[in-house]
Amino acid sequence: MTQPTFRIDDLSGQASRDLVALHMAGMHALSPAGSVFALDVAGLLDPSVTFWSGWRDDTLVAIGALRTLDAENAEIKSMRVASEFLGTGAGRATLRHILSEAALRGVRFAWLETGSSEAFLPARQLYLSEGFTFCGAFGDYVENPFSVFMRHEI
Repeated sequence: MTQPTFRIDDLSGQASRDLVALHMAGMHALSPAGSVFALDVAGLLDPSVTFWSGWRDDTLVAIGALRTLDAENAEIKSMRVASEFLGTGAGRATLRHILSEAALRGVRFAWLETGSSEAFLPARQLYLSEGFTFCGAFGDYVENPFSVFMRHEI
């Protein structure tokens, strides 16, 4: 597959909003309500968050965001690949784009929280293959059986 073209997205388009809604529904289906930390549209519009959408021609392929924590730390949020593009490398391309943008901003560490269940295994494997390592809870998170925390030195 041709790599997606990424652009900063203001979430005014229906395709991006629909993929965020699909992501949120999936997170709520796979994790208890109190353990879903994905950002909805309102959360993604926070000034500390940059949201990207990845496109192939006029088709939305993937989304992902970076939330600034401080000058050296940022958190990857709300990564999702459209169902028809799963397994095509779109997730890896999205992650690499976000990490590249973080590096340009002078971020030293990228952090993330993902699920601990089997359903999240492909995501964890992707993160590990891109240099993330397991760590403890960071920021405002607390350890819980439904979350896995990871970080990547950029």
